[in-house]
Amino acid sequence: MKKRALSYHFLFWAGIYLLWVLIFRSYSFSITKTMTIEFCYLIFITLDFYVINIFIVPQFLLKKKYAFFVSATIIIIVASAGLRALVAETMNLHYFHVTPTGFSTLFLNSVINISLWVLLITMVKILIDRVQTQQRLEILEKEQVKSELDYLKAQINPHALLNSLNTIYGHIDKSNQAARNILLQFAELLRYQLYECGADKVDLEKEIRYLENYIAFQRLRKDEKLIVNFEAKNIEKGLKIAPLLLVVLVENAFKFVSNFSDRENKINITILTKGNMLHCFFINTKEMQQNAVTTNSNGIGITNLKRRLELLYAQKHKFSVNNEPDFYETNLIVDLS
Repeated sequence: MKKRALSYHFLFWAGIYLLWVLIFRSYSFSITKTMTIEFCYLIFITLDFYVINIFIVPQFLLKKKYAFFVSATIIIIVASAGLRALVAETMNLHYFHVTPTGFSTLFLNSVINISLWVLLITMVKILIDRVQTQQRLEILEKEQVKSELDYLKAQINPHALLNSLNTIYGHIDKSNQAARNILLQFAELLRYQLYECGADKVDLEKEIRYLENYIAFQRLRKDEKLIVNFEAKNIEKGLKIAPLLLVVLVENAFKFVSNFSDRENKINITILTKGNMLHCFFINTKEMQQNAVTTNSNGIGITNLKRRLELLYAQKHKFSVNNEPDFYETNLIVDLS
């Protein structure tokens, strides 16, 4: 995706450059001089565009610091216009051997041209971003409506099942504490899905507690030889995340973990935060014959996870898979700001 985006940016600026050469070519100038002049403009306009849109807009405009935004934009354009005028004057004197136009005239023309083109290209970018955002919101709205309908349909059975679990718990002999604890764990998992996951975002701490319960319940279904290491550290308070986002990766680790009889079967799960950034690492040992399975079929869960990440955290996440002969690793980084 990044390579494709870089290609689009390169093609856009190359197209702009060729357009300028064709439109602003003067028969009193050689084609070399025209290309040099326009290339000089291209460098400063491109630099100003990216500085303004990558740094100044997020830091000032999006935070409603309008005075700082205007001041920083003017400073950037004036500085680049001054440098462009200096370069043009030097080129006229030492390369093209023509009478210098004068620094003040070159500076004024540079300010006007750079301002107009940066403004025009920025407006085009804002328009494109708005169209893309609107399309993404429409897709998300359709997905949300479908999810809500599915959720309402699915609520009937979980409610009945939760009530049934409470009834079963009351009928289990009190001396069979292990069975009662297992049932409580399962009921807690179901209760979280039923009552907590209706919101768009849940507390990250609650989601991690759900993962802890889920892992404890899954360990009961596995052989005692399975070693599960789960660590959640440096979790910032107040962070929120889309519900049931991480459990897919935990489920995947248990699904594909090895079942060796002569060596360790291991799952390592680490979740941590650095500021607003959530870092998740999932590693499980696997057997050689599982290579084709994990390569060709990551399951519906992983596919849905990638889809949710694109819809909910577009441009704010990084998901990677490392499928080695003896272990399977998935890493996820999400900006929760």
